[in-house]
Amino acid sequence: MQTTQTTSLRAGRQATFAFFLLNGFLMGMWIVHIPVIERRTGIGHAQLGWLLLLLGAGAFLGMRLAGPLTDRLGARRVLPVSAALCGAAVLLPGLAGDAPALGAALLLLGLGNGTLDVSMNAHAVQVERGYGRPLMSAFHAAFSVGGVLAALAGALALGRGWSPATTLGITAAGSLVVTALAARLLLPHTPTGPDPTATAPSTASPRRIRILAGLAFLLMLCEGVANDWSTPHLKDVLGASAGTAALAYGAFATAMTVGRLFADRVSGRFGPAAVLRVGSAVGAGGLALAALAPNAPVALAGWAVLGAGLSGCVPQLFSAAGHADPDAAGANVSRVAGLGYLGMLAGPAVIGPLTHLVPLDLALLLPVALCLVVTAASGILTGAAAQDAAPVSRRTG
Repeated sequence: MQTTQTTSLRAGRQATFAFFLLNGFLMGMWIVHIPVIERRTGIGHAQLGWLLLLLGAGAFLGMRLAGPLTDRLGARRVLPVSAALCGAAVLLPGLAGDAPALGAALLLLGLGNGTLDVSMNAHAVQVERGYGRPLMSAFHAAFSVGGVLAALAGALALGRGWSPATTLGITAAGSLVVTALAARLLLPHTPTGPDPTATAPSTASPRRIRILAGLAFLLMLCEGVANDWSTPHLKDVLGASAGTAALAYGAFATAMTVGRLFADRVSGRFGPAAVLRVGSAVGAGGLALAALAPNAPVALAGWAVLGAGLSGCVPQLFSAAGHADPDAAGANVSRVAGLGYLGMLAGPAVIGPLTHLVPLDLALLLPVALCLVVTAASGILTGAAAQDAAPVSRRTG
């Protein structure tokens, strides 16, 4: 019996890695094709910016829908459908011939991405509970790896002159195959009551979930700033060449991916509160270093330190929300992920207007302050509160 459970858990973990990797790859393939699709549909940067809001709106709606559905039906049912929807929808922007068609395509792609995001994180919590040790950061690292693979595959396809419809069509077909294979390995849905092994009462109060969501908003706002403003910072503030400036985001993303590979081990030894407290503080230091850097090499180091610091923070919040109440894991994850996603969208939008008042390097000190707010609030994950509906203490390899 124990061997059967162990095999099932290992299969469930492999499936979770596959879906996180797939999600990162799908969204990465859309991102690398944005310039080509923008030209094909005849829209400008400003119009694209408005259309991207539909992607965000669809994702937010998908997250809100997927949470309760996952709690009711189980991730084993919701996750494959979400992955299939996201995989099929990634083809649609490649087929769009004008702005309205692209807007509808992005709304559907966002819906698929949002449902996939919540359902795969809910299943990750289920796997984590079975293993009895942190795994969430490693799953998020797989998402980052998927984005890197998409960048490489997309660059190869574009270099060969393939159309977006061709490349994204192949991507969609491949995603359906991966979904069908991985779906068979997902853990069964087992409705849970109060955890008999828990040593403390559940702290899944609406107030605590709101705090976790607020912290996710702040942290992902900082990630959004790094995504959109790290390259312009080096180019416009420090006068770096376009090639050197492009390394800024690469340094941030690479450090974040590598950091997530080690964050689970650190969390298991020192606790999630320590990861959140030290990580957000290190992130603040890295971003301050980048913002005040006198030259490009120092700025690149600062952006890398920011990525390393933030790497394990958001996964701790997702995990805490999922474990807060096993019967409402999907809904709680959707609340935290949804507000966090809004933060990701808000980051670039906040910095832009600020640059009309102060230079870009000074505007970047705002997210530094937000990181320090998270540092001060990291006690939300301290002690028994961090172990809400604690995972079973069994450790499985």
